[in-house]
Amino acid sequence: MGKYVVRKSVNDQYWWVLKAGNGETLIKSETYTTKQNCLNGIASSKVNVSDQNFNKLTSARLEPYFTQKAGNNQILGTSEMYSSNSARDAGIESVKRNAPSADIEDLT
Repeated sequence: MGKYVVRKSVNDQYWWVLKAGNGETLIKSETYTTKQNCLNGIASSKVNVSDQNFNKLTSARLEPYFTQKAGNNQILGTSEMYSSNSARDAGIESVKRNAPSADIEDLT
């Protein structure tokens, strides 16, 4: 089972990471000015897991990656760079499986 890990940055901003059951990072959020906004971002990530909530992208170095977006098209999280399109697509499927039931671990 996956989990969201909430952290606080050195400039007092909050961000989260969704980790798969094996501990691998699936996506990272942008920073939030408040902890509540960060938790709201997690809540949105948990429910926005249909195909239309994911953008399959390619970096300038031709590395596949993806973003997850909310219903208002705001980016919730960005994945790591993958070695292939199929690995990226597997990462998306892992977010879809893990996000809805993921626990929240608060490390702030």
